[in-house]
Amino acid sequence: MTTIAIIGAGRGLGAAVARKFGAEGFAVALLSRNQQHVDDLAADLTGDGLDARGYAADVRDPKSLTAALDRAAQDLGPIEVLEYSPIPQPEFLRPVLETTIDDLAAAIEFSVYGPVTAVGQVLPGMRTLGRGSILFANGGSGARPNPKVAGTSIAFAGEAAYARMLHDTLASESIQVGQLIIPGAIKPGHPTHDPDVLAGRLWHLHTHPDEFRVFADDMPPAA
Repeated sequence: MTTIAIIGAGRGLGAAVARKFGAEGFAVALLSRNQQHVDDLAADLTGDGLDARGYAADVRDPKSLTAALDRAAQDLGPIEVLEYSPIPQPEFLRPVLETTIDDLAAAIEFSVYGPVTAVGQVLPGMRTLGRGSILFANGGSGARPNPKVAGTSIAFAGEAAYARMLHDTLASESIQVGQLIIPGAIKPGHPTHDPDVLAGRLWHLHTHPDEFRVFADDMPPAA
C-alpha cells in the first residue's frame, strides 16, 4: 500500500480528500500543527474503515515537517501523493498597504518554503516508486492577486510558479504536479465548493497528468 500525505488536514477539504483517496486504496497520513486534532480525525477515518494516522508538523518548521513525513512513510508505506493545503494564517490576509515585511516573510515560509521542504522529502520515494502526484489547493488569489489579501497573493504566486516548474520538470518521470484553484469559500452542500466535490477535482488532477491547473468554478470578474 502507498500513502497520501495531506498537509493542513482538517475536517473540511482535508477529510474529504482523505476519504476519496482512502477509498481508492491509499493509506492516509494527516498532518497539522495540533496532534490531538489529527488524532481525532484519524480515529474518525479509521472508524470508516480507512488506514489513517495523524502527525504533528508545522509547515514553517522544516525539521518538524520532514520528520513527520518520514514517520508517515515508515508507518504507512511510501508516499505516492502529497497534497498541500494548509489554511493561511490571519496575518497573511491583510490589505496590501497594511502588509509588513514580517507578514510577507511568514507567508512565504508557509506557501513556498513549506512546499519546497515537503517535496524535497517525498520526491526520492516517488522516484523509487516510478510514479507520484504533488497536488496544491489554493484560494482565488493563487490565480489572481487580490490587494485585500496581499500576503497570500504574493506567496501563492510563488507557490504556483514553483508548482508549474515542478509540473514541467517531473512530467517525464511520471510524477504529476497540479493545482486546484478554489475561488471563494468551501461550503458543504454547494454544487462546486462542497469538500467532496473538491476532493474529486484533486483526484482528477492525480489521474490526468497532462493537466496542471483546474478551477472549482469560474473566477468572478475582477473588481
